[in-house]
Amino acid sequence: MHSTLIVARIAAGSDDEVARLFGAFDATEMPHLMGTRRRQLFAYRGLYFHLQDFDDTDGGTRIEGAKSDPRFVAISDDLKPHIEAYDPATWRSPADAMARRFYHWSAR
Repeated sequence: MHSTLIVARIAAGSDDEVARLFGAFDATEMPHLMGTRRRQLFAYRGLYFHLQDFDDTDGGTRIEGAKSDPRFVAISDDLKPHIEAYDPATWRSPADAMARRFYHWSAR
């Protein structure tokens, strides 16, 4: 399994709307098309953490292919009033907001 963690800023009081937007998105076949196995959203003191687990080790390739889907474009636009780049000066794509994992442990 492959995981990504996107870090951004969330507008105060937006948790419910962001959860609703992703709930509707995840009810479509888009997670399957992207290889998403699990999505978890977290908020802490104005920060937004989007943890996404994928079926394979190359989830990014499938997401790249889904970016032109109108549903992907729509959720990206719908999230704009609620989610802002952590560092707008350096943000060009979600890859610029992905945390780098530096330790991992799992039970076998």
